[in-house]
Amino acid sequence: MTEYRIVQVDAFADRPFTGNPAAVMPLDAWLPDETLQAIAMENNLSETAFTVPIPGGESESAGGDADFELRWFTPTTEVVLCGHATLASGHVLIQGDRIRFRTRRAGILEVARAPGGEGYAMSLPAWKPEPKPLARIVEALGCSPVETLWHPHRYGLVVVATQEEVLALRPDFRRLAEEGDVLTIVTAPGADADMVSRVFATGAGIDEDPVTGSAHAVLVPYWAERLGRDSLTAWQASRRGGRLTGRIDGDRVVLGGRCVTVMEGVMRL
Repeated sequence: MTEYRIVQVDAFADRPFTGNPAAVMPLDAWLPDETLQAIAMENNLSETAFTVPIPGGESESAGGDADFELRWFTPTTEVVLCGHATLASGHVLIQGDRIRFRTRRAGILEVARAPGGEGYAMSLPAWKPEPKPLARIVEALGCSPVETLWHPHRYGLVVVATQEEVLALRPDFRRLAEEGDVLTIVTAPGADADMVSRVFATGAGIDEDPVTGSAHAVLVPYWAERLGRDSLTAWQASRRGGRLTGRIDGDRVVLGGRCVTVMEGVMRL
């Protein structure tokens, strides 16, 4: 058997058992995809992140664009982008002021130490959604939206009028799953944050995701335009819950948050 280091991190959290848990497994080389998927299923967390050092020292300081390759798997599928597991990977692997990851479908992602050492700042692509009817998703949610929008990476954004409506949602997860691998985001103006949201990824094996960095790649551009501000505060109102900040930086969204390591060990394969 070969032993592999594995670390479980609560991301977008300042204490254990809050935020969103992610497993991070640093590898020396890629394992077969079916093995990566089986590991993620075994972990049974919303995401497991796998990293591999880029050969030849291709960090930016050495003239390259990234330090590690990065991929993310839910218990059932590989995903295009996962923010909280990227933040967790940065937390586990960062040595200097910042670390950069090369991904297969979301470009280069960066995690930097926040000024003063309080958490991290993570740069993601800004994915602006466009208006589109989402009738079946709305029916599965059982809500009355004021607006529905879509991003081609299969992110559905449903805007309702109040925070109370977001908190009261009781989706029909079976019907949501019938829409396939869609990340469904429900949002409204927040009571003590600029925006509140809940996020459902039933088609990817996650009924409700606790705190979703990638969802804020869509939420921050939407609310920044609607509120006329570049910097925002956010609360994702899952049972675990998580608070984060977001700002627009050109064609990027920069999210701020903390991480807590809760477990570290080895997996034997």
